[in-house]
Amino acid sequence: MIVIGPWSILTADLLNMALLLMLAGVAIAIVRTRSLLTAVLLQSAYSLLIAALWMVLDAMDVAFTEAAVGAGISTVLFLAALVLTGREEDRGHNPVLPMIAVVATGAALLYATADMPAFGDPEAPVQTHTVPRYIEGSVTEHGIPNIVTNVLASYRGYDTMGETVVVFTAALAVTMILGGGVAVARRRRNGRDDEEGTSDDA
Repeated sequence: MIVIGPWSILTADLLNMALLLMLAGVAIAIVRTRSLLTAVLLQSAYSLLIAALWMVLDAMDVAFTEAAVGAGISTVLFLAALVLTGREEDRGHNPVLPMIAVVATGAALLYATADMPAFGDPEAPVQTHTVPRYIEGSVTEHGIPNIVTNVLASYRGYDTMGETVVVFTAALAVTMILGGGVAVARRRRNGRDDEEGTSDDA
């Protein structure tokens, strides 16, 4: 039996508070910056902080997915898109409507958390119903001694398959965008070469 002392709880609380403060700071920086390249890099840092927060909450599979998709593949996608567009934000849009949508979504999420059980509550439904079912049924129902493997491959098999499809689709999109960017760069280079050749002939 693992005994968690008050210092361990205080350390975990301080770590959670530090991660949340850093997340808030990075989010504010993303909103305020006008450089799209800076925004992409900050979004990658935001994803890494979220992955660290998931690790603190012992959700390792979600942390790995966030780090791979959010900080990894998504960053490559955004950087590839910047190659085809530009690095500066167009200031001609009105930010009022997006701000209203963000505030409304945040308010709805905060309202939804009011009915959630306290974090770590032993009487929460997930502790009294879901976890015992997974622990007892891992061997009796599927014959898999490793509970984590059984949860990911059996109980959450469709979810794992969906995550795999997302990663594959993102990788395919990165390949297509990078291929398109190389083709555009090649056409631009060929166009400059043709112009230089024409000027030399003249």
